[in-house]
Amino acid sequence: MSNRQTDSGSLFIIAAPSGAGKTSLVNGLLVRDQRLVLSISHTTRTPRPGEVDGEHYHFVSKTQFELMVDNGDFMEHAQVFGHNYGSNRNSVAQQLLQGLDVVLEIDWQGARQLRSAFPDCCLIFIIPPSLESLRERLTDRGQDSAAVIQRRMQDAQAEISHWAEFDQLVVNDDFDTTLEELLAIINDHRAQTPHQVNKDYQRLAQQLGKR
Repeated sequence: MSNRQTDSGSLFIIAAPSGAGKTSLVNGLLVRDQRLVLSISHTTRTPRPGEVDGEHYHFVSKTQFELMVDNGDFMEHAQVFGHNYGSNRNSVAQQLLQGLDVVLEIDWQGARQLRSAFPDCCLIFIIPPSLESLRERLTDRGQDSAAVIQRRMQDAQAEISHWAEFDQLVVNDDFDTTLEELLAIINDHRAQTPHQVNKDYQRLAQQLGKR
């Protein structure tokens, strides 16, 4: 697969700790920008209520996933919360060659793998405005036990500590404002125009990522 993005689509990597609103924001991007398409990841976890196989994820067994790893089918893969996730190499390549801009909704481990393979990709990290707001979001969605939420909170701080590995940092305090900021980052990347770094966001990430 070519790493050049001048003659094909661009690759946008969007990562965030669980509960930071990443999926909702990505869905908003897909609605607002018709040039963006989502790479549907493979995962070994079971579907959550309302999730559809082939639309939200490709749900596979651990054996199937390991076979795909052995076959070199993934451009990146990682284990998150005890489940495996991976991005299919061939499907992303086909989308890029069609001139589409591909969004990968992955974690910092996958982002690190893709940074080395695709140095021209745009890495965006989304963080919450505070740890308290993150805990509230995790609690309000009603999907996890108190013990799981506590683990997610600990893992979130560990994930946020990797913020400096990303090109852009966004704080999801207000959905509409954050969505507009993400669209601006994407359009600046397409135009090869530097997007101004927000020092306040960096200071917040440093604070949230301390353990």
